[in-house]
Amino acid sequence: MQSIDQILEEYRSLKLSEVIDFDKFNEYAIVHHSSSIEGSTLTENETRLLLDENLTPKGKPLTHTLMTKDHYDALRFSLNEADASASIPVSVNLIQKINALVMKNTGSVYNTPLGVVDGTKGEFRKGNVSAGNAYFPSYDKVESLTVKLISSINEKANGASTDKDKIELSFAAHFNLVSIHPFYDGNGRTSRLLMNYLQKKFDLPMAIVFKEDKNEYFTALQDARKLNQISPFYAFMYGQYYKFLDLEIEAYKTISQNKGKAKGLSFLF
Repeated sequence: MQSIDQILEEYRSLKLSEVIDFDKFNEYAIVHHSSSIEGSTLTENETRLLLDENLTPKGKPLTHTLMTKDHYDALRFSLNEADASASIPVSVNLIQKINALVMKNTGSVYNTPLGVVDGTKGEFRKGNVSAGNAYFPSYDKVESLTVKLISSINEKANGASTDKDKIELSFAAHFNLVSIHPFYDGNGRTSRLLMNYLQKKFDLPMAIVFKEDKNEYFTALQDARKLNQISPFYAFMYGQYYKFLDLEIEAYKTISQNKGKAKGLSFLF
């Protein structure tokens, strides 16, 4: 198997960003897979037609359409923020804004003994939550743990000098934020978007967690928490990263051989 440096070099040599609409349709792929992990039933083509032509799919729940559109808006916000300055800084406001956009049209209002939490505004939870067999930190630790995570990300970003350092920092940010679970809903999407934000900042290809690997994704998260070490999650995410890069490289080569040049769609569609 190629090293991460070797496959990144090959991927970058294709100059896919110069292919018409590659970036846009690659973003559509990110949105499709991430939304599907959270329950959206929109197909790849339905996602593309919705985001490109505003065609609402027939026979699908409205919430799935809203989830997809909100995810795309949150992704565009994240990428625009990443482009806005040369520095890396992550902030509480950034994470809350991403979550607010993710949940803009599907979030709920929660009435708790400690007050009302509006899930459409990126407000931290005021109650304890679990998912399956996973239990997350107590609500009264959410803010301090999030601030600590942000400080760690910003500190490590300044010292990240290699592609491997930068990739693993983005994976770790993803893992740690979803493990804090600071919101009532949208934690997975927000955490994956934080990962993409950092990858964009570092001028790296943006990782996708593939919908067909959802079970393995959750298992990797659980194993890493159970062992209290991130290595199982790194192993899974590297597998996803190689899978994405391999698919793009091989599809580009096939299209180039058959037609002379790519036609502008992400090869994941």
